[in-house]
Order: sequence, then C-alpha cells, then structure tokens
Amino acid sequence: MNKFSIQIDPMTGEKYLEVPFTGQQLAEHPIYNKGSAFSELEREQLGLNGIFPRHNSTIPEQLIRVYENYSLKQTPVEKFIFLLALLDRNETLFYRLVLEHAEEMLPIVYTPTVGEAAKTYSHMFRRPRGLYIPADQISQIDTILANAPFSNINLIVVTDGERILGLGDQGVGGMAIPVGKTSLYVVGAGIHPALCLPILLDMGTNNEKLLKDPLYLGLRHERLTGDRYYEVIEEFVNAVKRRFPHALLQWEDFGKHHALNLLNRYRERICSFDDDIQGTGAATIAALSAAILSQNQKLKDQRYVFFGFGQAGYGIATILMHAMMEEGLSMVAAKERIYPIGHNGLVFDDMNPHEYQQPFARQRAITQDWQIRQSDKVDLFDTVLNTKATVLIGTGGVAGAFTQEVLSQMAKNTEKPIIFALSNPNSKCECTPEQAFQATKGRCIIATGSPFPPVTMNNIEHPISQCNNMYIFPGMGLGAIVSMTPKITDKMFVVASKALTAMVPPELAAKGVLLPELQDIRTVSENVAFAVAKEARDTGLGIRLSDEKLRDVIKQAMWQPEYIPYRHGG
Repeated sequence: MNKFSIQIDPMTGEKYLEVPFTGQQLAEHPIYNKGSAFSELEREQLGLNGIFPRHNSTIPEQLIRVYENYSLKQTPVEKFIFLLALLDRNETLFYRLVLEHAEEMLPIVYTPTVGEAAKTYSHMFRRPRGLYIPADQISQIDTILANAPFSNINLIVVTDGERILGLGDQGVGGMAIPVGKTSLYVVGAGIHPALCLPILLDMGTNNEKLLKDPLYLGLRHERLTGDRYYEVIEEFVNAVKRRFPHALLQWEDFGKHHALNLLNRYRERICSFDDDIQGTGAATIAALSAAILSQNQKLKDQRYVFFGFGQAGYGIATILMHAMMEEGLSMVAAKERIYPIGHNGLVFDDMNPHEYQQPFARQRAITQDWQIRQSDKVDLFDTVLNTKATVLIGTGGVAGAFTQEVLSQMAKNTEKPIIFALSNPNSKCECTPEQAFQATKGRCIIATGSPFPPVTMNNIEHPISQCNNMYIFPGMGLGAIVSMTPKITDKMFVVASKALTAMVPPELAAKGVLLPELQDIRTVSENVAFAVAKEARDTGLGIRLSDEKLRDVIKQAMWQPEYIPYRHGG
C-alpha cells in the first residue's frame, strides 16, 4: 500500500510529488495522471513519450476542453456520468473544474443528481471507487482495508445504503453517496482526495426491485438485523482503528433505527460524527441564528415548533438546545422552548416516543389551558397557536404541511416569523417560499432544504437561503483532522455553527440572506475548521498551537487542485 506524500526538496525548496509509477501505469492512475499537461521533462523522465499528443497543455487549456464537453451533455445524469469519468481518469482536473463551477456542478456531483445515480448504480457501474465490505466477508476486513489505494487515509465516509437521501434502501447503490460526499470534502475543505476513502457496508437489501434485478451487484438477501448487524459494525470499526488509527469516520445515510445508536455507541471510541444528524443541525442553527440576530434577538427568546422529528429534527433540536445553553439557559429551560410534532401530533412523554423524540417529549400538563380543536391529539396548528411560536421548522417530508392557516397564525404570533421548510426534494417541501410570503404578507424570513429561486413581492426580490450541510461538514472534517482530536463533541458543532453565522452581515440576514455564497465555500470551511480546532485545543482534545499557527496549519492543509512537478520514487 502506497503512502501519499508531497515532498519539499531540501536544496531547492521545490514542492514535488514522489510517484510510484512510470509510463502507462502512471498515465492511468487518476490521482497522478495529468493527461496532456505532463511537462517535457516529466515525459522524458517518467517514460511518457508517445502516450499523449505532442502538445504540453496548461491546466487552463484542459479546463476549457472539459467544460466544453461537459456543456454538450443534455441531462443531469449525462453530466454526472461525464464528471464521474473525469474523476476516474484525472482527479486534479476534476476538482479544479468543479471548484471553478461550484454552484453549477455541485448539484450534479451530489444532490439531487446523485440520487438518480444511486438508483441505477448497478446498471451504470464502470470502475470501482472506494471499498465494498460485504457482511459475509467481514472476517476478511483487514485484507479488504489493505486494498485502500493509500495507507495514510485521513477521512472515511461510510454508509450501509439503507436510507439514501429521500429514496430509501438502495443497497450497494448507496456507494454513490460516500463517493459524492468525499468529493465535497475535497471541493469544500481541500482535504486531498488521496486521503479520502468511501466505503459501502453491504448488509443486503430489503428493496424488492433490486433483489429481482439480474444486474444488481450487491448481496441478494434481506438486510441483516439485530445482533448480527451490530457484530459486523463492531468488526468494521475495530479494523478501521487498527488500519487507519488517525482517520475521521463519518456515518452517512444509515437507517433511522441505527443512526443515533451508532453515533452514541462509537462517538467516544473513534473520531466520528453523523452528518444527517449533527451537520444538518449545525447548518440549520447557523441560518436560524443569522435570522434571529438580524432582529437583535437571541435564540433563547424564541419558541420553536418542529414538524417532523426524526434524524434531522433531533439533530437541529440538539444543537439548538446546546446553543441556548450557551446563552445562559439550563438544559430543562432550553428544552421547554422546543415543541416536537410527530405523526400523532405534539409528542408527549406518555406516547412511547421514538428514541429521537424522547429527549424532547413534553408533559401533557402543558396543554391544560390550551385551545385544542381535537380531543385525541394536538396538531400542528394547535401547537403554533397555543405556544405563540416564532420559529417553525419542517423536516417531516410532508408537502403542504405548512398550510395557509398555519402560516397566517405564525404571522399573528410575531412581527417577523421564521419559516424553515427543510424537507427534500422540492416536491416534499412543507411549503414553497412563495406560499410563505403570501400567507405572512411578505413579513417572514424563510429558508429551505432544496434550492428555490428568489420570490418577488411588492416589487422586492427576496432571496431564498438553502440550509446546505456543505457549509458545515467539510470544515468540521478538516478541523478534526488538523487538530487530531480523538472525538467530536456537540460543542464543536455549536462553535462551527457560530463561525458560519459570523460570516453573514445582519443587514443581509434581515433581507433573507442567511448563509454565505456557496462560491465562498473554501473560506467558510477554513473558518469552521479554525473554530473546531480551537475548541478541540481549548478542551484538551487537540494540538496546542497559538491561534495564528493553528490558522496557518489549516490553510496549509487545504489542497489546491493544481499540478506540481513529479519525481519517480522507485
């Protein structure tokens, strides 16, 4: 197994990459391949003469060529396939292209297009990327991990394919998600692609369509459950600790009955986090804080109604609770400002609530003096009315749940209601921005989970902010890796959220711009990483460096996709 390492010549000070291959093998390796941009000297010394056309291209010339070809593709899936092919032959060029066209290409590289790739994965399969760990081969886990392309892996994104985006169980097709997510770490935070490893744990699938598909590439049996499932996870985590002891492990798109359990079981044993829970929470609280600060108010002054309280709702509420505690509230007082709505209405502690809902379930006595329309449950409108909610957050995936009646009541409760309709995709959004503005007579601040165009009302254009996890997880990963923290705490997500909020001027937030431009993602990730690394240092978990040196280390760790000279190391 090779170790990826950029060297500095002690005599000349030149930065160079020591490559283990020459000739055709070098030209076919996506991490090392420069395509037509190999220099005259490199072609001579590395046995590349005749493999490429005579002209030595610059990277700007290559970018013109690949963008021209990308633009010829007609559909998002065709564009996805083109970009994946580029990634498979020249990673430096791929990342330079995506970084220069981030707003255009990130929806192709990841959501929403990656969902289509996951559904048709076995039919689109071309070249392996990452590692596949079938449950029936878990006894060979050390041998499998030894097949990682490099020995010094710093970041692992792992899924079992059970809850892929809003698509459910995609089995082995779930690999499209870790592949896409590692790409976002590279684009967003500059973690070098050679140090990233996507992994698919193949536990089987309960998707009948896949089981009946003759081209399906995964295990053809129902998903493992119970003790056997957790035995596989245990073997996997232990092997990761043996092989890559300094790697950050990100849990991605696990089923709701496993995700929180895995996070809590392993967060003290291995440096790890769950982006669907914690990343969603931090990104949302950052946008929420910007909206509230623009009104010269605090988080602790609001009353929050959550519609839908699974992974996302729990994650947002947890980070919100810790943020309110930072403002001086006790944990009990912070929870009293949060009202979770589940399938059966407001969640009470005598309803046998789900593990996500239980910490925030309310006592039925709080409704003693409420006006309630139905005797058997307290619905969304009842809750918004009686709590005088100022913030409404939707993660339930029920289109139209924020009705005209609910939205109008929010406008009666407060001068500037905050409406976060976060369910993906757009077809599952609790309300459209236009509906929210109409119902509140243009007085709301809104954010969504999917991108929406601006809304014009009374000749004023209102931008719509998207609570995108990419504002948090790349910087979180970079900060954790650089600081060498053995674990990631809830407080790290709070400080990450604050760092993100600090990048939005209050005057912009008042106009609905609650998050920075996505084109500034590298600056965002640097600031988030710095906040996380400082928190790790100050709590005794991370390396002890001054603020100035810590910032410098983070900047140096952020890889820029550009070609550097090669020398043969063999």
